[in-house]
Amino acid sequence: MMLIQAHQLSSLSFLRTCPQTRTVMTAQWQAVTPGKFKPRHYKTLKELWKKPRPNQDDAAHLLDLEFESRRAFIDSSSLKEEDRTEKIVDAYPCFRDHKHIMDELGRILEAEDKNFTDQVKARWESFCQNALFFGVWNKSLKPPRGLDKCGQFLALLKALPSMFPSPAAPPKKLGSASEALFHILEPSEDHNVFLQRRPITSPVLLVESTNVLLAVGTVPLTTLPKEMIHEAPLILLGCYYTFHLTYPKCISTLLSIIQTEVLKDSIHERDLTHSYKKAIAEWEEFNKK
Repeated sequence: MMLIQAHQLSSLSFLRTCPQTRTVMTAQWQAVTPGKFKPRHYKTLKELWKKPRPNQDDAAHLLDLEFESRRAFIDSSSLKEEDRTEKIVDAYPCFRDHKHIMDELGRILEAEDKNFTDQVKARWESFCQNALFFGVWNKSLKPPRGLDKCGQFLALLKALPSMFPSPAAPPKKLGSASEALFHILEPSEDHNVFLQRRPITSPVLLVESTNVLLAVGTVPLTTLPKEMIHEAPLILLGCYYTFHLTYPKCISTLLSIIQTEVLKDSIHERDLTHSYKKAIAEWEEFNKK
């Protein structure tokens, strides 16, 4: 397993590791419950979210105040991966909102940088533009002629796992590795049935005719307008951090590349895999041209 550089969470005595690994914890943190350390903030947040139209700024402020307690709960070993997201969303329904997922990603990586999300979006756009040329260059992607912007982007998403390949093959029932990222729902497909039958529980984008559904495991989190398809993979990656999830082996190299190149979240030298080293070397060599 690959570990990113550890970040110390203020007064917490444990270290956060990357989304695809378990947190290093001491025994005193093993049975953490939401709101245990700052119950006043957690209770206020729960009451706020019961309103028909909760004030998002107030919610963000309370999430800031309750950050340490929340991360101790989310990162604790008392939450198993298979039901982790459902329990977290039950405790924090605000994470059904994609803006709060991105805000949480910023709190984890760059708590003091209020422009974090805008900077990540800019780096993601630049990464995708370069990846289009990189994919054509290494023959992972055919020139996307005759496609609209959405079609071009989906073609890029489909090719990304081949551009930055992982040694592990996807589960047979999954099909291609890109299905670990997104799936285009047919008109006859029901998203709930699809999620129940999906052989892995990682975050996924379900693309419909006018919307994009972001789901984790069997939990549909939020529906985005299709115009946000370019931003949706960032929100998907934010889910790995927000819910402390493991990268699927079949796209671990790709997600690690995005982690270091777009999120600027480094990986410790001793934890760099051969596939990551090879992929990043090719990517950096291409970008020098």
